[in-house]
Amino acid sequence: MVVSRSEAVPKRLPADLRKRAEALQGLRARVVSCRLCPRLVAYRERVAQEKVRRYRDQPYWGRPVPSFGDPNAVLLIVGLAPAAHGGNRTGRIFTGDRSGDFLFEALFRAGFSNQPFSRHKDDGLQLTNCYITAVLHCAPPANRPERGEIVTCRRYLLEEIELLARVRVVLALGRIAFESFLQAWGQAGRATALPRPQFGHGSESRLPGDIHLLASYHPSQQNTQTGRLTAAMFADVLLRARELVSN
Repeated sequence: MVVSRSEAVPKRLPADLRKRAEALQGLRARVVSCRLCPRLVAYRERVAQEKVRRYRDQPYWGRPVPSFGDPNAVLLIVGLAPAAHGGNRTGRIFTGDRSGDFLFEALFRAGFSNQPFSRHKDDGLQLTNCYITAVLHCAPPANRPERGEIVTCRRYLLEEIELLARVRVVLALGRIAFESFLQAWGQAGRATALPRPQFGHGSESRLPGDIHLLASYHPSQQNTQTGRLTAAMFADVLLRARELVSN
């Protein structure tokens, strides 16, 4: 099944999948209207008003950025947060910034998306068997969320864990996403592996219930421009996710 966030829920779906898709759609709407973290609300709205020079003629989203993807996904990708002039501008996570360029190129090559780029939320991008979420749905100052903000936003990830019933592979992008997912997983009442999985690029753990947890360095410019994360390294992780999904 292929869906983009901007599409309505298709009418001709099996009842259980339609119910799940509608619940995810409702969850995304609640995310967009969220104002629970005063620091993040103030920052995202100020950025949307002040903008940056290269985007001064463009409208900014300036609200929480919802997750998106296939409600029947087998792969769940967990990022950190929308970029101030990426998702906070375009309204779709990993869209309109260099991190997204890196991510969607790899997703396309691994067969999880229909195109290797994401410029704006209505550019035709579709994900297949993949759903993308984040630890935070608002851009944090200096890309540094506070612990309380992570805990507050976790309610949405908890709901996604329940609703995305077919997920068998989770890819965490960066240490914060990795640790936050494990905390949410435990909070959702799911068992974790012993010893507890440890973050490392390319690490792979199997959680009870036959869930595979993969890890990668985050595709931020800080990592990609310094060579800490190369396209080949990232492609290997996505290809492993494809292998696990296919099996």
